[in-house]
Amino acid sequence: MNLILNFIKKEFLQFKRDKRMFAVILIAPVLQLIFLGYAATLDVKNVKTAVWDQDKSATSREFLEKYEKSGYFTLQYYVSSYKEVTELLDNGEVVMAVIIPPDFEKDVLSGRTSKLQTIFDGSDGNKALIAAGYSQGITISFASNIVSDFIERSGRKNMPVMKIPVIEAQTRAWYNPDLVTRNYMLPGIVGLLIMVVTINLTSLAIVKEREIGTFEQLIVTPLKSYQIIIGKLVPFSILGFVSVTIVMTVMRFWFGIEVKGSVPLLYFAALLFMLSTLGLGLFVSTISKTQQQATMTSFFGVMMPMIYLSGFSFPIENMPQWVQYITYLIPLRYFITIVRAIILKGVGIEHLYDQFLALFIFGVVILALSSLRFNKKLE
Repeated sequence: MNLILNFIKKEFLQFKRDKRMFAVILIAPVLQLIFLGYAATLDVKNVKTAVWDQDKSATSREFLEKYEKSGYFTLQYYVSSYKEVTELLDNGEVVMAVIIPPDFEKDVLSGRTSKLQTIFDGSDGNKALIAAGYSQGITISFASNIVSDFIERSGRKNMPVMKIPVIEAQTRAWYNPDLVTRNYMLPGIVGLLIMVVTINLTSLAIVKEREIGTFEQLIVTPLKSYQIIIGKLVPFSILGFVSVTIVMTVMRFWFGIEVKGSVPLLYFAALLFMLSTLGLGLFVSTISKTQQQATMTSFFGVMMPMIYLSGFSFPIENMPQWVQYITYLIPLRYFITIVRAIILKGVGIEHLYDQFLALFIFGVVILALSSLRFNKKLE
């Protein structure tokens, strides 16, 4: 036991001498969290819009004010022809165009149907779809007000006031009431930073010792292979927990995202996830001869596929069926599900039992197989 503790102490002394390591562990998590917190969002605001108002009436101006006051649209260009609309959309200067017909007010006041046209730049399908939803909501609201006014006017002049049955739907969003993308994305950063610290740095630390010749010295010491593995992995586990703590602190006090569930349970999930990532880092170190090889392998061969297939960036439900089956082999998938559920929903292990079990099985299997390969390399 003393041998392992002394070996762990030696690893921390190495970290202390390496200033770049401290930058990766202490500064990088904060910077990544802040940048992604502001940049990684799917919320659509300030949609640049072109307007061709052929009616130029009080009603058309009232309708356009609905867009301006919504907070989602910026009426940036007022044009006078389809050609100008096309040019603005082709050049990417606007995302949307609203075209109001010449007799818009006349049709509205007389109770006739008036047709509006909205054109969207569909090259960014997600943005266009969200903007179309906002636009449709504004139009429906405006039309409802017109119908109510028309019925009221008609009732006063020609008939007794009628009570019209109405079905009113009240929508409530749980866990993220404001539907802010940031609140959904940031908890997943915990998993990404654990991967960076445990996979990348573990593989680099071991390969670095091979390059400078100190790894051969370790082999001839009384340390056994399992003691070397524990001595190498424990420090990175501690650094992983430090990164998790930093991320959670910044989320709470910078972005105001509180952990609604159990914090100890969150750390327990992080420990299970580290079994997989430490094992993968150990595996990368056995197949890499240089630090550059280790970096490229861990980033492109391990971390990028995990990020793409875990549900962090892209919904798994939208992927082809055969790709969805592959995602069940990605440990990050289970960890991100757990983290988001604990932080946003406050649920306990009774609702996440399957995810914890899968994370534990993957962790034990990956770490065991990587340790066996590491032992053969030592021999």
